[in-house]
Amino acid sequence: MSQIDLATPTVSAALAGALARHTAQGFARIARVNTTLVTDLEQHGIGVTLVGHEVATIASADAFARATGTLAVAVTTTGPGFTNALTALAETTRARVPLIVLAADAPTTGNRPWDVDQEMLAAALGVRTLTVTADNIDAIVDRAVDSALRTRRPVVLSVAIDIIGAPASLTDSRGIDLSDPAVIRSLSAATLPSASAPRPVAIPHPPTGVNPVERTSAVQALTVAMRPVIIAGRGAWLSGAATELGLMADALGAITATTALARGIFPAAHFDVGVVGGLGQDAAMQLISEADAVLVVGASLNSFTTAGGTLFGPHTTLVRIDVDDVPAPEADHEIVQHRLRGDATTVLRELRETLALSRPASSGWRERVPGLEPGGALRVRDAGFAEHPLGICADGLLDPRSVAARLAELLPADRYVATDGGSAIAWSGRYWPVASPARSIMVGSAFRAIGLGCASIAGVAAAAPDSTAVLSTGSDPGLQALDDVETAIRTARRCVIVVWNDGSSAADFAALAHALGAQGVSVTELAHLDALAEWSAAGGTGTILLDCRVSPTVPSYVPRTR
Repeated sequence: MSQIDLATPTVSAALAGALARHTAQGFARIARVNTTLVTDLEQHGIGVTLVGHEVATIASADAFARATGTLAVAVTTTGPGFTNALTALAETTRARVPLIVLAADAPTTGNRPWDVDQEMLAAALGVRTLTVTADNIDAIVDRAVDSALRTRRPVVLSVAIDIIGAPASLTDSRGIDLSDPAVIRSLSAATLPSASAPRPVAIPHPPTGVNPVERTSAVQALTVAMRPVIIAGRGAWLSGAATELGLMADALGAITATTALARGIFPAAHFDVGVVGGLGQDAAMQLISEADAVLVVGASLNSFTTAGGTLFGPHTTLVRIDVDDVPAPEADHEIVQHRLRGDATTVLRELRETLALSRPASSGWRERVPGLEPGGALRVRDAGFAEHPLGICADGLLDPRSVAARLAELLPADRYVATDGGSAIAWSGRYWPVASPARSIMVGSAFRAIGLGCASIAGVAAAAPDSTAVLSTGSDPGLQALDDVETAIRTARRCVIVVWNDGSSAADFAALAHALGAQGVSVTELAHLDALAEWSAAGGTGTILLDCRVSPTVPSYVPRTR
């Protein structure tokens, strides 16, 4: 029989041991009240990245989860520490990202002047809170993890600061009190739960319950389609539907496109026209509006995705595959929609097999569409060269389109791109391709928040330490997140920060980067971007920040009209 530690662990140690079976990565803003929690997580094999601001604990954990598809834990502090993190918690909830928030809370003796009702604050965002007690810790953690994975949402584990160091009463799921040495001695080591065997984290696929009437209507619409299009969103990626999407596109002969969060999901890029909606290229969006049937997989079709309701033509029929009961998208005309509710991979496979009986061959439409060839009209992004051949606008500042196009040539191919809110989404999302949806980290887009892009870099760095973390941010969110700029520089082995500095603030980001230990480059002409090529040629280690002085006269988003 192996040796067994008979010492009764603390609540903090028991929590760490239970969490270690579900995750290997945490993010924390260190404070006196949570130091013990962080130390115990590390002692139980969970890597903990220390960040500079409470909002980054959750934003980094969110980014890690998006990049890896696995669970992370964010460690926050009490009162104002918890309220500081609420914006990131709202984003994670809206984006349906599962993670665990280990939150130090007010003592059991009652609130102090700076304490708040953290459970009610979380509930206001739609987040569930489970309170940690000295007993049944293993079961509480299991419930939290199960809830997070099943609902695809964060769950808060609240632990009062005055019980963190208290002895834990270890009663396992069989009712056996593992804090009693006499009981432990009577058990063989094989019957004891193992804290050193992490469980594989897998987000469960939701059950499929497609309405037979809707299925028949969907099959009919796709069978007769002569100009089919498939649009994939993040839900398709979460389902692991990339292969099925490719097979369906081939079966239909469909043009493909994605939302910003699903870039790179289709196996074949030859018939893909890129991102739809506000980030889309006009000629490609016009092509989609001519489709007679559009199969939409795992995409919410919000106003930005549909370019304010102008994406689909008046004669387009939509077939929607989604785990949720999705409403009709915003549009300037009536939309015919057939909803197939369930897991994307499963429903796609069933739909394709049914279609094979009624549609033995593709329409051949995509082979006849001009402009899909390399350099064709459906591929080229307006780089501003026609208006500004040297990349300089009339006000003497850089055309951001020209900067984005040049950076697309210079950025390392192994990149993960973290994008902040605001205009940064437009330039990076429109011009910089990524190898897969896991490499496009847009923390903040679901809640329309700025400042979370930089906070997510630590998560990207932990998820893919040997790749290049690229941040696209604006001057306002960049200035708002200076604590997180320091964290990015400290935690990422290879990092490129691009600041789209439109003069809305007076900050000199190149000087700030230098003060924080990074290489800062003031970019006032396109030739200055060659510093990135030199950085890469020298090994591309550390952080380089490009302070791009761009003109505010070039709009990042122009509403489409019919």
